[in-house]
Formats: sequence, C-alpha cells, structure tokens
Amino acid sequence: MGWNDWIRTVEVEPSLYVADFSGLGEQSETLLHAGVRIFHFDVGDGHFVEPIRMGPIVLQSISGLIHDGGAYVDCHLMTETPEKYFAAIADAGGDSVTVHYEACDDLPAVVRAARANQLQVGLAFKPETSAAYAAHAGLNSHVDIVLCMSIEPGYSGQEFMPEAIDRIRTVRALLPRGMHVQVDGGIGPENIRAAHDAGATLFVAGSSIFGREDLPRAYRRLVQELA
Repeated sequence: MGWNDWIRTVEVEPSLYVADFSGLGEQSETLLHAGVRIFHFDVGDGHFVEPIRMGPIVLQSISGLIHDGGAYVDCHLMTETPEKYFAAIADAGGDSVTVHYEACDDLPAVVRAARANQLQVGLAFKPETSAAYAAHAGLNSHVDIVLCMSIEPGYSGQEFMPEAIDRIRTVRALLPRGMHVQVDGGIGPENIRAAHDAGATLFVAGSSIFGREDLPRAYRRLVQELA
C-alpha cells in the first residue's frame, strides 16, 4: 500500500497541528466520519524551523484511531537530519514522511532510510528554492510525492502565496503522472481550485478546517471546490 492506493483522485488533508489538542481524538474521529482519508502531521525540531511541533508521542496517541478509521498519517518533517526520526515515526504509526530538500545533503540515502523503515517518502521545498531543482531531485531520488510550500514553513495561519501556483505548475510538468504534487499553506476555498488546476492533487488544510465551528462542513466545502 502506498500513495497511489490512498488517493481517490484528489485528497484534502486536515493538518492536525491546528486542531484543538484537548479534543484531538474527537476531532479526528469527526473528520474520519466526514470522509477524510489522509491526515497531515507536522513535526518541527526548533532548528530547521523555529517552533517545536508535534512528535512521535502525540502521533502514537492518535495513529491507531486514524488507522482503525481506514485513513493514513502523512508526516511532514520540518527538521534537520530527518532520517534520525524515521524509526520513531514508523513505530508511532506514521505512514509517510516528507523531508525538506534544504535539509538533505544526500537525498537518495535519506529516501533509502525511509523505505528501510517501511515508510512512503516525499520531498518538500521552501518558497525560495527552485521548483525545477526540487522536482529533479525528487525524480532522481524516486520519492512518492513532491510538496510545494505555499507559505514559509513553520507557522500556521499565513496567507497563501499566489506565486506558488507557478511553482506547482513547474513541478507538475517535470514529474511523471504517478508522482503526486502536494501543496501546503494557506489553502482555502478561494484558492484550492487554482492549485488543483495547476497540477496539485494533495491539499493540506489547517485553519480553513480547524478554524471553523463545523469541521465536516469545512472539509466538505474544500472537497466540493475540487469537484
């Protein structure tokens, strides 16, 4: 099982970092019932990005419920030396890890380490990084997805960068059909369709879901924009 098995043409991924942690399980279960297939789980080490974000202990507390609901956990590692977290992520129930182009001196070795831990693997790149360089690196390293950041990584609540549309288009043109393009940052009803038209099939959504009172309605609105 891998990304091509998980994706139903397109997927909206609620970003758990923006959830109410006092009701993380309840909110996750609500979204599972609404049809969520993939949850996004951010890890920040306080070095690659300033905030220290969720780690394997939180992941372990929620992954069983998510898997029991027929869904998967996509872990975005905003960390230096991401490979040192792979075993812990796998043991805690992560299904895929996405590492940053800027954090990997030997990307093929990092990809091999992820696969050795039975993890799917993606490659993310920051807004200032060349989309073409990142796409070629992902292609040559045989990753499963390429993540185009549409904000500066590390902080939720930022506005979508309109120039990300051209970066998505560039990446999509350079990758084979079986390698999916993900977009993360500021995704909402007003821009998700444009990101899809540019070539993205995976959409990480934080505030536009967890910032709303009715989580299922917020999720379904984004899905409907892609119909």
